[in-house]
Amino acid sequence: MAELSKRDKNRIRKHVTKCCANYSKEYGCLPLETECYMFSVGFTDSKLCKYYEQAVLPTDAELFALFKGIPTKKCQQCGKLFASVGRKAYCSEQCAAEARRLYSAERVKRHRQKKAEK
Repeated sequence: MAELSKRDKNRIRKHVTKCCANYSKEYGCLPLETECYMFSVGFTDSKLCKYYEQAVLPTDAELFALFKGIPTKKCQQCGKLFASVGRKAYCSEQCAAEARRLYSAERVKRHRQKKAEK
């Protein structure tokens, strides 16, 4: 059981207001007709709103890893945190493709320099 930092609480608030279909700025949580329950969550093992846990939480890999207890890694390309599953080094396929492109360009450059030295 770990307490959520102020940064994590702010990320949850932004994530709910941006992505949750049950949230209204005017009314709060529409099904409960009160303020969103997720705004008061303070610990990683707290009970989460069922809709948030199933539909909204998976859209943010860092928050998902935080609540599910999955370790995180920093993407080697963009620096963004992502859930560490297996030996993945990049957060997305786009970052992996960009890293391959940069590595390939550097390899070609080294090859041309070697060729020019001979």
